[in-house]
Amino acid sequence: MSTYVDIFSKLLPGALVTIEILAASAVLAFAVALIAGLGRVSKFAFIRKVSAFYVELFRGTSLLVQLFWVFFALPAFGIQFTPFLASVVALGLNYGAYGSEVVRGAILAIPKGQTEASIALNMTHFQRMRLVILPQAFRMMLPGFGNISIELLKGTSLVSLITLTDLTYKGLILQNANISYTMPVFTTLLIVYFIIALPLIITAKKLEKRYAKGVANA
Repeated sequence: MSTYVDIFSKLLPGALVTIEILAASAVLAFAVALIAGLGRVSKFAFIRKVSAFYVELFRGTSLLVQLFWVFFALPAFGIQFTPFLASVVALGLNYGAYGSEVVRGAILAIPKGQTEASIALNMTHFQRMRLVILPQAFRMMLPGFGNISIELLKGTSLVSLITLTDLTYKGLILQNANISYTMPVFTTLLIVYFIIALPLIITAKKLEKRYAKGVANA
């Protein structure tokens, strides 16, 4: 048991870095998801095509390649990121592309009668989206966003490949320093990742119940 406690204490700094990356990239991912998702259902063909290109590009290519491209290739164009910022940008854009499909699907799932009723009330397109469609669509987005948050957490393990000392990187250092630590290190890594993911799972479920209750009482 003392071995696991020792490993956990040494992994803790890396866990904090992982949480920081998760929080920052999640903010970017959800902002991008909302913008791109709205772009996918825009009445302007150009915006729809640009949004679709972005989504398919980032969904159709490897996150690892995207991470390397942001960190190693962009400096050739005069754009240089720190390992932390490169990780946030790559993760945010990648998972934002997946999140945009959640946003698009939720918006399209709203009954057309809602739109027709808001048009009859002489609402503008902006008013319809802000007051009628998005509040209802947001409730439908919660399960998808919850899953994306958990997938995003797992994706943070790749940032160790661009020299960022996250949870996985710390674990690999410990394992390389003492080969007999292999089993305890990776077991502890699994436990720590699960501990970090648990609040995401619980929060997503609570939000789902809260918004479902609001709809039932409406």
